[in-house]
Amino acid sequence: MRHNKKFNHLSRTASHRAAMLSNMAVSLIMHKRITTTVAKAKALKKYVEPLITKSKNDTTNSRRVVFSYLKDKYAVTELFQVVSAKVADRPGGYTRIIKTGFRLDDAAPMCFIELVDFDENMAKTEKKVRRTRRSKKATEEVAEEAPVVVEEVEEAPAAEAAAEETAE
Repeated sequence: MRHNKKFNHLSRTASHRAAMLSNMAVSLIMHKRITTTVAKAKALKKYVEPLITKSKNDTTNSRRVVFSYLKDKYAVTELFQVVSAKVADRPGGYTRIIKTGFRLDDAAPMCFIELVDFDENMAKTEKKVRRTRRSKKATEEVAEEAPVVVEEVEEAPAAEAAAEETAE
């Protein structure tokens, strides 16, 4: 019986599974996004998120612990310098799994797993402005009070000189 045995064995021996997850974690840290099957991505998420949490505290001991999992000094350096700086204020949930469909060969469900703070497309650049419903009178009054100001920007002298050189 498999009572309270929660992690996925992925049809591999323990040593093969550890090596595979270590390699996938290094690839995720170095490339910020990898494509894999959904089962492997879920196993990788449980493997790599505690390592990212450990990297927030940059001590010799935490580096040694993370290195014992990753076995790649370049990935450890990247994790502690670049990734931990981006996720410093995030309390958890450092990765995102997005399903992409099924593989043509064996119809395995595919996805990509990425580090959340490194995706420029999904990053929120502006917060939505909350608006309350108002009557037409109130919006007309606000529009009259706040005139629109348009400023013209003059070109820099260096830009003009560069434009004249290219014209000649």
